[in-house]
Amino acid sequence: MLNKLLIGIFILIFLIAVIYGPTAARVYKMIHLYDEDRIVYNFLNMDMVFPTIGIAASKDPHVFPQKQLSLPEFYELDGKQYDLSQALEYFQSDGMVVLHNGHLVYENYWLGNSKDSKHISWSVAKSFLSALIGIALEDGLIDDLDDPITKYLKDFVGTGYEDIPIKDILQMSSGVTFNEDYADYNSDINRFGRAIAQGTSMREFAKTLKNGKKSGTYNHYVSIDTQMLAMLLQEVTGMSVTKNLQEKIWNKVGMEHDAYYMVDDTGMEVALGGLNASVRDYAKFGLLYLNKGRWNGEQVVPEKWVESSYNADAAHLLPGENELSSNSWGYGYQWWIPGSPNTDYLAAGIYNQYIYIDPITNVVIAKTSSNFKFNEERQYSKDAHVAIFRAIAQSTGENL
Repeated sequence: MLNKLLIGIFILIFLIAVIYGPTAARVYKMIHLYDEDRIVYNFLNMDMVFPTIGIAASKDPHVFPQKQLSLPEFYELDGKQYDLSQALEYFQSDGMVVLHNGHLVYENYWLGNSKDSKHISWSVAKSFLSALIGIALEDGLIDDLDDPITKYLKDFVGTGYEDIPIKDILQMSSGVTFNEDYADYNSDINRFGRAIAQGTSMREFAKTLKNGKKSGTYNHYVSIDTQMLAMLLQEVTGMSVTKNLQEKIWNKVGMEHDAYYMVDDTGMEVALGGLNASVRDYAKFGLLYLNKGRWNGEQVVPEKWVESSYNADAAHLLPGENELSSNSWGYGYQWWIPGSPNTDYLAAGIYNQYIYIDPITNVVIAKTSSNFKFNEERQYSKDAHVAIFRAIAQSTGENL
């Protein structure tokens, strides 16, 4: 009798392990994703945490012509001078590429990263998704940015996104209530991460969110807004986000490395921050935007879309102290506008991932990092990076 009981308990434990083991392991990895002793490895190996879907390198990869450039020794922030190389080390930089007039003028890697590594983009991925929305609009698959998103995603009627214009979602002004504090275990963004790790679809998670403000009046960063745009893209094109990116951008711009998206258990791409690619290919995307959406004579992304992407067209989107925004940087079509008073703009992801573009000096900088200190000094690290990029851009423009 005892043996039968023990066998029964063993079988029950075995079944629980088989059914729930992979989910529990994924949740555990998600909880410890940003730990100081794991963050570098994790950010280069996100396919060990989430299921993924691949993007193939272009069959005609673009190879940058090269020139040599030394980085400036110093940068200035708030009237003080800092050592630039020390700052790169302090912020746990693991890859950086600098382009000037389309030439590769600087490339370096640290902490085990390399030119072939696939590094997590985090919210830099949002800017890629924006480009795909612009292409879909140009192709006539979306009638108007002022259309409510529920015109296309009818299952969101009755949710916080009902009747919210696409443009307001695009500009992080949906009015949806959302806590994006990664340092807060119970924040919405961390609740989202754990939910996805446990197998909840992003679509169903988005339906749980409520609207707290009138849309188009207040700029507040809500990562799920981007995921709504990804669902919209999938709906109007009849293709996955991955296939859209592969056909509309990756192949055309000559991306030289394979890449991948993290996906939820339904196969939907984590478009809000799940793209993993090489630093060189992030830089190519920046160069595409520097060239106003053109590549080798082809208008890949509509020029008007590119220009609108880094122009704040309403009071709540302006950079600087702004009572109508929870951010000190301005915002466009899923691109950040640091302002004060430069005309540069950037794609930015948590833990200091960036694609920086300066149309004045014709400089593009792509940078990845594994900065475990990010949550303790979020705004400082962001402002410091803008200062670093501006110093590099100015020095590059003067010396080449």
